[in-house]
Amino acid sequence: MIYPPEHRLRRRGRFTACYDSGRKYFTRHFVVFVLLRPADGVSARLGLTVGKKCGGAVARNRIKRVLREFFRLHGSIVEVSLDIVIVAKKSLDVAGFSLDAACRELLPLVARLRKDFSRVTGA
Repeated sequence: MIYPPEHRLRRRGRFTACYDSGRKYFTRHFVVFVLLRPADGVSARLGLTVGKKCGGAVARNRIKRVLREFFRLHGSIVEVSLDIVIVAKKSLDVAGFSLDAACRELLPLVARLRKDFSRVTGA
């Protein structure tokens, strides 16, 4: 199953809104920008930024595939309407990056997002 289009950020304006107005979280290999938005039935929308410093096209696409799969499996945990932009750092080792590695790094962040933003929304 593919990651559905209604769960993706596609417009430049949405990305820049996350960069400018969103909260910033740091993990070992990612910088994550999160912006709360009005509830519209979609829990979280995901945008990915993987620059050329992370490797060639094959490496960048692998990173994006793994991150989309992670959020397909675990994105519903958040339960709050968020726009999430993940920026990969150049220190990310593509050869050792798998779904298990993404889970180890990003599951604590997803739990923190759920805690932080459910407190803001009062849910």
